[in-house]
Amino acid sequence: MAEQNPPRDTPSDDDGGRYAKGGYNEGIAVFSYIIGGIVVWSLIGWGLDNLLQTRWLVLAGAFLGAAGGFYLSHMHDLTRSRSTSSRNPPQDNPGGHDGEPE
Repeated sequence: MAEQNPPRDTPSDDDGGRYAKGGYNEGIAVFSYIIGGIVVWSLIGWGLDNLLQTRWLVLAGAFLGAAGGFYLSHMHDLTRSRSTSSRNPPQDNPGGHDGEPE
């Protein structure tokens, strides 16, 4: 009888063990990068708008912050797709049996 590998709930070696709960913590990190970027760059744009007497830099700052948040999320490898099928590849079954006893 072939030994079956149970599904792994622990972080694998390929993610460096950074995120214990997987998707939820990574989602919060992505959300934080994007919202943080929008807030910070909007405030910078607002300050420049007041300094330069313009009205469009706050919007440009918001777009720049969102783009920067997506960029940081991608660079920290938080946006890759994770599926259970990629972690546990199917076992070879040379006899053509599906594991049921005869």
